[in-house]
Amino acid sequence: MNTATTPPRVVITGGSSGIGAATCQALLSAGYEVINVSRRPAAIQSERLRDVTVDLTDAAATKMVFAALAAEAPATTLIHCAGVTREKLLEEVSLEDIDALASLHLAAAVSLVQANLPAMKAAGFGRIVLVSTRAVLGLAKRTVYSATKAGMISLARTWALELAAHGITSNVVAPGPIGDTEMFHQIVPRGSAKLDSVTKSIPVGRLGTPVDVARAILFFASPEASFVTGQTLFVCGGTSVGSISF
Repeated sequence: MNTATTPPRVVITGGSSGIGAATCQALLSAGYEVINVSRRPAAIQSERLRDVTVDLTDAAATKMVFAALAAEAPATTLIHCAGVTREKLLEEVSLEDIDALASLHLAAAVSLVQANLPAMKAAGFGRIVLVSTRAVLGLAKRTVYSATKAGMISLARTWALELAAHGITSNVVAPGPIGDTEMFHQIVPRGSAKLDSVTKSIPVGRLGTPVDVARAILFFASPEASFVTGQTLFVCGGTSVGSISF
């Protein structure tokens, strides 16, 4: 890792499992100090990994945690990976679902960036990576999930315009069907006929892995990706140009 241009500290949300955990491991392997902010600790042992627990659907508590971390030592690389699906038909969607997922997917992203933005501007360097979903293109039973995750794409594009002059990039990774994650297997159980059907509908013929997504996140987070901002990369096995149902 080039310590002359790369910040030693990364703050990541949702690093306790799945894509977040794979990203934490990749960041550690690249030499970063990693602060994982999530509901529970990551199952990773490293002197350079610190866990901070908070319910990210609690906007006020989340804002306080990010402010405290930034006051202690701000970060210039920020990865917002936490997510919850809340799979429901339209008739079943509640206002509480909207409030909770808007807090988790949108408000948490805003608070994370706001807390560290002065340090990024002062350094003339920053990397913001938001993890959205292929479901923003449409997927049944994902009313609130798709809408709030789509909002993350708009955040990133807006921030790209506002922050480019400060050396800060803002990009989105949008995963498709990713196996070995709690979120996916809550909806598509392991060993089920549904799993086989979903897999066959993916153009590349397999489920994605958390590591597939982590690689894309690390690309956007790297100092070398300075000419890429405001972009959304679908890591989806081709499902963003086809169709999928699960």
